Amino acid sequence: MLYYLFNWLDKAFNFPGAGVFQYISFRAAMSVITSLIIMLVFGKPFIKWLRKKQIGETVRDLNLEGQKEKEGTPTMGGLLILAAIVIPTLLFAKLDNIYVLIMLGTTLWLGLIGFIDDYIKVFKKHKEGLRGKYKVVGQVMLGLVVGLLIMYHPDITIKETSSVETYVASHNVNIEGNYERAKSEFAENPVKSTKTTIPFVKSNELDYAKIITWMGDWAKNWVWLVYVVIVILVVTATSNGANLTDGIDGLATGTSAIIGATLAILAWVSGNIIFANYLNIMFLPNIGELAIFITAFVGATLGFMWYNSHPAEIFMGDTGSLALGGIIAVFALLIRKELLLPVLCGIFLMESLSVIIQTTHFKRTKKKYGEGRRVFLMAPLHHHYQKKGIKEEKIVTRFYIIGIMLAVVSIVTLKLR
Repeated sequence: MLYYLFNWLDKAFNFPGAGVFQYISFRAAMSVITSLIIMLVFGKPFIKWLRKKQIGETVRDLNLEGQKEKEGTPTMGGLLILAAIVIPTLLFAKLDNIYVLIMLGTTLWLGLIGFIDDYIKVFKKHKEGLRGKYKVVGQVMLGLVVGLLIMYHPDITIKETSSVETYVASHNVNIEGNYERAKSEFAENPVKSTKTTIPFVKSNELDYAKIITWMGDWAKNWVWLVYVVIVILVVTATSNGANLTDGIDGLATGTSAIIGATLAILAWVSGNIIFANYLNIMFLPNIGELAIFITAFVGATLGFMWYNSHPAEIFMGDTGSLALGGIIAVFALLIRKELLLPVLCGIFLMESLSVIIQTTHFKRTKKKYGEGRRVFLMAPLHHHYQKKGIKEEKIVTRFYIIGIMLAVVSIVTLKLR
């Protein structure tokens, strides 16, 4: 909203300083600052209000150290996270940008599903909350909409690496050149594509259409279905992975902040014609506006850690965790980096795999031996280390370190092929 206001002031009255709102870097900086301010100013009053309304966490008896002290801790803090993401985005982003609209829709939709789950747990006193199948239905619906938008919306386009290279060479574009004009000219001929980026591969573009188009011309009509299924799998897996990671103080928020900062870098280079050419990656016209959204995301997660770090004063609940995972998934899909998620979201992957391995092994051994056996002392993985007697703070710190290492590796994949 402020973008349009100051743009009008600049054009109509040549208002001093109004032109700075044309720069994505300035608006991104304002976005993260505003997000942090929202969290720090409204965090404490929000926690007091939750306590007054007795909206507290009901903790299952898992026989873990420090677990009983968490009983009654205010929950549904995800509402504050969502506000700290949405408000700065509305203030500083271009709201006619399809990428921004998709991310806002993703945030609100998964936030709503998580809110319903928390509402059932807190107010209806059903510990299990919203049944898992209904969560999956909501995630599938989101994946369907996002997949179809990426496939068919005219403003969602790419420029292949070879096209960028040819354009830059023929127009002698460089860092000191007229970048905005070059970007505008180059983006005049958009290309619809189902291509994505493969990490660690020299010719690092994969076209999902090739999965079935080799079967003949008839298969071209079903490319959209293949792509939508892939989008649904990415959204569902990442959203649930973030949800499973939200088990000890500060783990999910800190990990998400690291991932968000990495995605911001990947989005920025993908939306910059100069760096897209230098890194030999596909150029994504108009993707730069997502910097405003993702910086708000980073600010919201970092700000929430002010209250969520051990000992936590508030929990985000599914309102936050489902939304955080979904945001990461859809953002990666929009910047064509979803195949990098197993590396970047390695913490989420480990947590999810630990649950899958534990459940599968338990059922198999119970059927074979008459009693279930476990691979881990407890799943998800962070509870395994708690059972081994490692302090919660140390587990979180070590997971952060791993998350930072994975983030660095993810960024390095831009050149390491």
